[in-house]
Amino acid sequence: MNTITRISTNQKGDRIAIVSDISPEHIVQKQLDAYNARDIDAFLATYSNTIKVFSYPNELNYEGKEAMKKSYASFFDSTPDLHCEIKNRIVIGNKVIDEEFLTINGKNYAAAAIYEVKNGKIVKVTFIQ
Repeated sequence: MNTITRISTNQKGDRIAIVSDISPEHIVQKQLDAYNARDIDAFLATYSNTIKVFSYPNELNYEGKEAMKKSYASFFDSTPDLHCEIKNRIVIGNKVIDEEFLTINGKNYAAAAIYEVKNGKIVKVTFIQ
């Protein structure tokens, strides 16, 4: 079960209802799996329409899913060896912080990403490189 958001019982107290949301960690992992598969549609499905992507500390790179699609579609097409491995992951509330090791066109990079998730979608990402 994912994050439990509400629990209630009926008046007799002999039945219980549990409402759960998909955890922020699960959403970010789905995003990572789609990234590694270079599946642009599955990748974008994890983001809100109003996604904001920043470079640390607070430089806005772009805003909105359409801008993200333009950026990542060509990137996925031009990087057949694209792969991201998570070295460490910290989850605090609705934030997921990943220490990443990336392979892009034969070169290796270290980076960190801070994802903020609301209502089952990633709404903000800050990259540290």
